[in-house]
Amino acid sequence: MVSVKVQYFRGCPNSDEMLRRVKEAIKDLPNIEYYEELIETEEKARQVGFRGSPTLLINGKDFEGIPIPPVASLSCRVYLKGLPKVEEIRNRILELINQ
Repeated sequence: MVSVKVQYFRGCPNSDEMLRRVKEAIKDLPNIEYYEELIETEEKARQVGFRGSPTLLINGKDFEGIPIPPVASLSCRVYLKGLPKVEEIRNRILELINQ
């Protein structure tokens, strides 16, 4: 079983697109547990070690390998290479399924 989670808050410009890409990437894949975690407060951001919106976690690990920040906050996330593409997300998940 592969766990796929998107952490986000409403209002960040990339959140909806990340949700769409992840849903497209996992479509028709077996053994996927998919979660969306809405982070709405600074307290919740600190509790979960929020890396910014949107964050993609696969089996609890950040897609880009970004560590939990020392002081997590309710903020938008910047992806230096842009949001992960559907194919990149799907390939990463397939690697885990095929292990």
